[in-house]
Parts: sequence; structure tokens; C-alpha cells
Amino acid sequence: MNTTPQTVDPDASAPGPSADTLGTSTAQARSAVLEEQILEDPGRFRILTGDRPTGRLHLGHYFGTLHNRVRLQDLGVETFVVIADYQVLTDRDVADNLTGHVEELVLDYLAIGVDPARSTVFTHSAVPALNQLMLPFLSLVSVAELNRNPTVKDEIAHSRQSAVSGLMFTYPVHQAADILFCKANLVPVGQDQLPHLEVTRTVARRFNDRYGNGTAVFPQPDALLSSAPLLLGTDGTKMSKSRGNAIALAAGADETARLLKGAKTDSERHITYDPATRPEVSSLLLLAALCQGRTPQQVAEDIGAAGAAALKKTVTESVNEYLAPIRTRRTEYAQDRAFLRRTLREGNERARAVADATLAEVRAAMNSRY
Repeated sequence: MNTTPQTVDPDASAPGPSADTLGTSTAQARSAVLEEQILEDPGRFRILTGDRPTGRLHLGHYFGTLHNRVRLQDLGVETFVVIADYQVLTDRDVADNLTGHVEELVLDYLAIGVDPARSTVFTHSAVPALNQLMLPFLSLVSVAELNRNPTVKDEIAHSRQSAVSGLMFTYPVHQAADILFCKANLVPVGQDQLPHLEVTRTVARRFNDRYGNGTAVFPQPDALLSSAPLLLGTDGTKMSKSRGNAIALAAGADETARLLKGAKTDSERHITYDPATRPEVSSLLLLAALCQGRTPQQVAEDIGAAGAAALKKTVTESVNEYLAPIRTRRTEYAQDRAFLRRTLREGNERARAVADATLAEVRAAMNSRY
């Protein structure tokens, strides 16, 4: 599947931006326009976002998309948050400690400011109509298109399974069902999720063309990129739960300090922000800057020639100060498990009502009401 716009280069021999750069640049430009529209009329937007319950959420999640959810919710955008428990099985044979991981996600959501009175938090498995949408949606994409999805390729490369299951290839279409069941028109994502969102847009467009009879049954949702779509982990690769290189939101101050002490840097003593040639140092500077509300260049100037030890100290202090109120709220919510379960139960009920209505509309469009 071609997920980026095509350009005609008048000088075919001249180097140009990569397709990935073009796609990300287009999404960033579109996101800037969307931000203005959100401020003007937040009520015209509905977002769908979520996470797989495979472990603790981390700073990459937070600055990539979690803080955007809360910001959008607080602006008045209608928000749906899916806990994708079925999708846990895409890259592993068994969903270990699923109940515990689901509750941990809800704790993280509440701690960062997700308000169950304004945001619908629900699980895949509790919304049968949502999952029924995946079958007609699968008929709208080809095997070749799914095979070409770069995010699927990356997930396969890091899969915990000895043999990749068929569920991995349906993953993007399942995400399309997540987004389209509630007719979300905006999805906060990091840049690595842009190919998945393009599948959703393709499914929506093809369903409308094939079954809409001149009516747009589904919107084609836009990506809303954050200002920091990608943070590196402590080993210098993408921060990820599965790679053991992440700093969890639930991590204590001492654990955070230990993890950052072992973070990869480089041999140059003078600290500068240069993502192209110093990615590990620059990622740490970006993390500190995000926590401080400053630019990475300003943080780098403060550290100067003090070296990597001073950089890590600055990042550790910044992260721990930023996370302190989140950790406090998390501890408070953890003492009321009944509230966690009620939050999820009520969210599931709301999501089921929306999904049932959408499935009925799909069946009507497909002439499959019996």
C-alpha cells in the first residue's frame, strides 16, 4: 500500500526526500491546520486512541500521544480510549496477566488526567459489535496491501512468537474497526502509526464507495501528530515495552534514576542538540526539555561541557519532578479498585451502544439485515 503522496521530480537524478519523510511532513502540516480547527470548534471532533495491555505505559507513550488525549479531552473533544486486549495476541502466544495489565492501564489513564465522565474507556473483548466490523472491513483490503505495511513488518521483526499468526496481518484492519466503529475523525498518533491510519482511511473510503450509495457512512480520520512523536529508549533504539528500554510512568524515582544512569550517550563531552549525528544525546535533551517546558537547545546550553553525567542528572531530575504528581494520583487511585472496575464497566456499556448502532448501519448499507 502506498501510504505517501507521490511527487514528480523535474530532475530525476537529484536526491529528494524519502517517501517516509514526505508522509510525515504532510501529516505534520495537516496537524497544524487541525490544531487551529480544534481550538475554534472542539465539538466537531471525535477521537479514538488506545493501547495494548502488554505492560506498563512509558514516557514514549506519554509524550507521543497520552498527553494529547488529556489535552483534547480538556478542550472538549469527544474521546474514546480502547484497551486493545484482543490485539495482545498479535505478537505473542498467550496474553499473560491480562486482567492485571488492563487495570494498570486504567490506573495510568486516570493518573495522567483521563476523566471517565468525559472520556469513554473500554476493552475490545467487551464490545462484540466492534469486532464484527472487522470481517467486512477485511474484504476491502488485499493481502498484498497488508504485506507492505511497514509497521506490521516491524512488529513481526520484534514478535515473541516462533511463528507469526494470521492475527498479525489483520492488526491494521482491527485498528480500523476500533477507529471507525465510533466514527472517529481524529486520531492522535506517533509517526510510526501513520501507515496503520492510512489503512483505516482506505477502508473507510472503499466502504463508502462500495456500499454508501452516495453517502459517506464513515469519515476518513486525520492523524494528529504530537510535537515529540518519537523518543529513544535507554539503549538508543525506539522506546518500547517489549524491548525493556523504557521508563514507565509507574516507575519510582529511584528506578527512574537507575534506568537513566545506564542510558546510552556518546564520547563527546560537550553536550549539543543534534538529532542527526547525536541521536541518543539529543533524545535525552528532548526528554528533559519536554518535562521542563523548554527547548532542547536551551537545556543543552545549560549543560555545555559538563558531559554525559550532568546530562543524565538533569534528565533524571526533570523526569522525576514532572512525574511526581502523576505518581501521587496513581497511588491514590490504586487504593480504590472498585472505582477502576466501575470506570471500565461504564465505558464498556457506552462503547457497546455506539458499536451496536454502527453495526446496524453497516448491515443496512450492505443489505444484510435479516
